[in-house]
This record gives sequence, C-alpha cells and structure tokens, in this order.
Amino acid sequence: MVANLPLFPLSTVLMPGAPLPLHIFEPRYRQLTTDLVTGAVPGKQFGVIAVREGFDGDETAVLHGVGCTAELLDVRRLPDGRYDVVTRGCRRFRLLDVDTEARPYLMAEVEYLPDLPQEPADDLADLAGAARAAHRRYCATAWKNSDWSEPDQDVGPADLPHLLAVDCLLPMSDRQRLLEQTRPAIRLRMIRALMIREAGLLGMLHAVPAPLRTYTVDASPN
Repeated sequence: MVANLPLFPLSTVLMPGAPLPLHIFEPRYRQLTTDLVTGAVPGKQFGVIAVREGFDGDETAVLHGVGCTAELLDVRRLPDGRYDVVTRGCRRFRLLDVDTEARPYLMAEVEYLPDLPQEPADDLADLAGAARAAHRRYCATAWKNSDWSEPDQDVGPADLPHLLAVDCLLPMSDRQRLLEQTRPAIRLRMIRALMIREAGLLGMLHAVPAPLRTYTVDASPN
C-alpha cells in the first residue's frame, strides 16, 4: 500500500511499538507539529527515518531506505513556540520518493512494509522464549530493576524483537538492520544475538549506561 507522509529525519531508529519523546525546535518541524495537531496533516502520523551515520551532502541522499511511522500521542507547546511531544512507533515503510517543495518539511511517498509469511507457531514461540531470556540477562547487567520492564506475555513473536530493542543500547546500524528485517524468526534470532553480545561487552567493560528512558531526542536531523 502506497501512502504520502510528512518525513522527519533523525539520528535515531524508531521501532514499531517503541516510545519516542521529541523536543521540537526547528521552525519547519514546529510547523509539522502544528499541522498534525490542527489536522492539516490527517491521522496524526508522520514518518521517522534515520540519517546515515558519517554522511554529508544532500538531505534526501543521506536517508536510510526504511523507516517507521510515528503516532502523535501528546503535545505540549512551550512559551517560545517549541514543542515537547510524545510519539509511538507504528508501521514500517520503505521510502519511494521525497518531495522537498510541497511543504516547509519533507513529504515522502512510501509503501508499507509487512512481514513475510511466518514460520510455524511452535518454532516462533521457542525463539521468542530464548529472546526474552537474553533480554533479561542484558537488562540485569545494564540496568537497575526500576529502569526496565519485560514486554507483556501477550506480545506476539513478530512484535517482540522491536520492543526488546527499546531497553538495549544498540548501535544505530544494528537497529536499522533489525527494522528492515521482514522475517520474524530471523528478527528474533538477531535480537537475541545482539543482546548476548552487548551484555558480554558491558561485563568486560565493568560499566553500565545511563537509563535509556531518561532521554528525550532533540528533534533535529543533525
């Protein structure tokens, strides 16, 4: 299915189901927020897409090919015209074309990116259990008990890897590969392997990161 979306390039990868608080200060994205709130952009959704690390040049040339829609959940307008907003990832999309002229912000033609047919349910359940166990080990190493929570048991195997990644400080390249993967079984294996790797690195360094949920992303692609 092809759709047109406002596009918000960021130096982060948004996952389906993951929260993304944003601090909006750039004028064109203030306008986007206003258009989302007033209904000038219907549906209160926009596309978040990661900017390639280490690339400079034309704004549209440095974007990854796959992103995720963000649903606007809450908006607070600050006295100087900036916004603090809360969003949540919804649907993956593939970037088809970018329009730099129609609006002050980028507009994109996208196609939504569904998963390929799933493997047998029993296989996915076993993989999901292994991924959850790796997530618990990672979080026990990285966070205090109050800084993380396990996804609900009713979260399906296809959705689980994206939510497990929320608590894991993965490099952006790993997060992008996870977002682009359309086979649930491979995605479960990927997130398990990544969390095992990262837990091992944290153990070797004898250091833990600051709680991920304490951060708000400054909403500028740079």
